[in-house]
Amino acid sequence: MTSQISRRPVGSKPSPSLRTIIALAAGKTAARATRLIGRGGGTAITGMVARRVDPRILDKLVRIPGVPVVAITGSNGKTTTARFTAALLRGEGINVCHNSAGANLVQGVTSLAVSYADLLGALPDGVLVVEVDEGALPQVAPETLPRALLVTDLFRDQLDRFGEIYAVADAIESVAAALPPDAALIVNADDPMVATLAEKREGRRVTFGLSIKHSTDQITRAADTIRCPRCRADLKYRHVYLSHMGDYSCPACGFTRPRLDVAVTALEVVGLDRTRCDIQTPTRRMTLDIPQSGIHIAYDAAAAIAILVGLGIPLDHAVESMASVGPAFGRLEKIDAGGKTVILAFAKNPTSYNTTLRALATEDEPRQLLIAASNTLVDGEDFGWLWDVDFESMAPKIERVVVSGTRADELANRLHYAGVPSGKIRVVEDRSLALTEGLALLPAGGRLIVLSGYTPLIELRNEMRHRGWTGRYWAV
Repeated sequence: MTSQISRRPVGSKPSPSLRTIIALAAGKTAARATRLIGRGGGTAITGMVARRVDPRILDKLVRIPGVPVVAITGSNGKTTTARFTAALLRGEGINVCHNSAGANLVQGVTSLAVSYADLLGALPDGVLVVEVDEGALPQVAPETLPRALLVTDLFRDQLDRFGEIYAVADAIESVAAALPPDAALIVNADDPMVATLAEKREGRRVTFGLSIKHSTDQITRAADTIRCPRCRADLKYRHVYLSHMGDYSCPACGFTRPRLDVAVTALEVVGLDRTRCDIQTPTRRMTLDIPQSGIHIAYDAAAAIAILVGLGIPLDHAVESMASVGPAFGRLEKIDAGGKTVILAFAKNPTSYNTTLRALATEDEPRQLLIAASNTLVDGEDFGWLWDVDFESMAPKIERVVVSGTRADELANRLHYAGVPSGKIRVVEDRSLALTEGLALLPAGGRLIVLSGYTPLIELRNEMRHRGWTGRYWAV
């Protein structure tokens, strides 16, 4: 393993206590039991049980022995960026432990460490790549001391959980500012608020973003951070790339987008299957052909490459590594449903919805649609943001839409106001029946687009597994 990410030097590691050993055994046993009874992949319960036995288990497994950690947080793109980062590191011969199922709260990160550790608490040599929920970051970071922290972007997301966006930014700022000097902070320079995080911190700082000579989006009512983070004046955009992200400057105080260390200099989105982009790093230029679709994929790719730049790891096999990473669970994931195709699209806030709708529009979709939303603790209870989703753009194409979940009536009302005729909307709250209804009138070879929040998406995908169309979601 390269020296830049070797374990931090520590004194002699103490032998694990009986409590720690019991916590490890209990967590691993809980995971096996959960899988045996088909109740999940053990991606959260492992950590929940282990922390109940030993609340300091993550600290003991990771921080104390100095295990190198790459932490990825932000509103959108965490899962895909983490998958890209893991692939890049493995491509350079580095062993990776990764919470690939996306369990990103403190119990999920703990589950990752417990799952890979042996019963004496030793993790394999290599790197932990952890996707971390932005609300969980202040608890996870002190227990892991990341060697690299990447912030993808900041958007309104679950206001009932996080509060307004500035509170989230302040929490991430406090974590970023407290990083050890040998850690790298990687920020999305195209997001004004992210670009200014922990500016005075001593240590490596790497910026990434798009450097394309034309806009790929426009400022809409869904855009969040369109004011200067320093003086609060309205920003002026030379180019808008995705919602409020772009090449900006402040005419009032002179604040401008920081110089890009890793830049996407050319970009082509090819249907729902592929994104081609040129990326310039401080030392090389590469052309990537990624089997995923969307402008956001270029951001995620640049972010992952910026992590390796921040860690000082070469990118000799980056092209091959990135070409091997298909969509994660629910990220325009295609499933063969007995001669018909289901495309699963996870959407949780205005930006993720609008980005997905823009990608679908490249193939004149969606036409046959299933939308599901539920107000669980995981999904959030506030759905006022539905009015910032650009459903109006897709309304003329819709042939039929089934709405489901615990907020089905609210979805139907929003679609009605977006211009979808009432006769084309069918409300079916039960997820299994909604899937059957959505596929019923679909012709052979047709496509059903599923736009869904986290909980109903898992419910729908589990139903597809029961019908023999796919495997378990945590194995994608």
